[in-house]
Amino acid sequence: MTAAGSSSLATEAAVEGAARAETGAPTGVQRVRTTLQGLTASARFRMTVAVLLALFVVLFVTSFLIGRYDISVRTVVDIFLAEVFDIGQYWEDTLGVVVLGVRAPRIILAILVGGALAVAGASYQTLFKNPLVSPDILGVSAGAGFGAALAMINEANWAVIQASAFVFGLIAVVIAYGIANLFGGRSITVLILGGIVVSSLFQAMLSIVKTLADTENQLPSITFWLMGSLGRGVNRDVLFMLPALGISLAALFLFRHHINALAAGEDEARTMGVNVTLVKGVVVAASTLMTVCAVSICGIVGWVGLVIPHLARMLAGANYARIMTVSFLLGGLFLLCVDDIVRGVPKVEVPLGVLTAIIGTPIFAALLPRLRRGWT
Repeated sequence: MTAAGSSSLATEAAVEGAARAETGAPTGVQRVRTTLQGLTASARFRMTVAVLLALFVVLFVTSFLIGRYDISVRTVVDIFLAEVFDIGQYWEDTLGVVVLGVRAPRIILAILVGGALAVAGASYQTLFKNPLVSPDILGVSAGAGFGAALAMINEANWAVIQASAFVFGLIAVVIAYGIANLFGGRSITVLILGGIVVSSLFQAMLSIVKTLADTENQLPSITFWLMGSLGRGVNRDVLFMLPALGISLAALFLFRHHINALAAGEDEARTMGVNVTLVKGVVVAASTLMTVCAVSICGIVGWVGLVIPHLARMLAGANYARIMTVSFLLGGLFLLCVDDIVRGVPKVEVPLGVLTAIIGTPIFAALLPRLRRGWT
């Protein structure tokens, strides 16, 4: 241990000793701090993941009990077991449809969408080294919103609306990336500026579509979609989301060490033998795929990809693999909790994006002092 390190530990111990002397006994905060200081970074990460997984299980089970139909935990478990084993049915057919066809896909989608947006946000923030970057920085949300609105004014069905949102979301990112390649030599700054240009373009075209929409039916549908909702999620959406999310997470995990190197700077990464262009392309492609899938399923849901990565970084440190893991768990928990609140409100479907903004804004405000002190 260096002399500076020994001096730092001695100073910290003296401060804690003075606090104990004043109060007569260590406070709860002091005990927790002492315990955490005694743990290695790896142990703290494992403990964080264990706590988040425990919360996941509790919230996952609780989510099946929220809604208009009153269903017990035993009934929910038996309904799932009846899909595999020969269990005598004692519940109404309606309850089986509610659990398997309505609540299960919605709960799973909340976890997948929240996790996808959080990981995409964490990946972009690490790549761009900017704490204010969110998953829609390259115009995904604006492009998807235009695509969905365009399909709605043509009276398309829900599957076509989702497909249109998916395609135009991808088109928006391709255009932004093309601008960066054409004018900036794939510069990160030019890529962000390209995303801003593309977002403005698709927002303008979305305004034109809303002007042409029928004010009685089409315009309200467009407006509600833009505010986000999981109310129309079905099992088909889960099957659509799972492979895209799996491929994206696998790609990011395989390049985790390269992303850590890139976070230190492009020049430093090149000296380590990292193919910077390839890594940036993988991060953008994987994050875009996750984001466009999420947006095409549930509409535009803000703040998840902006706030959650900061919380994950506070809990997991600067290691990208750990940030990615904690971001996914926190994002899934956050959006599932918000959607439970949405489903718990009787007689009205509160837009998901509205609640994420209401809850996310004060959380982000609380994080501002940390951002002012510095961000890595």
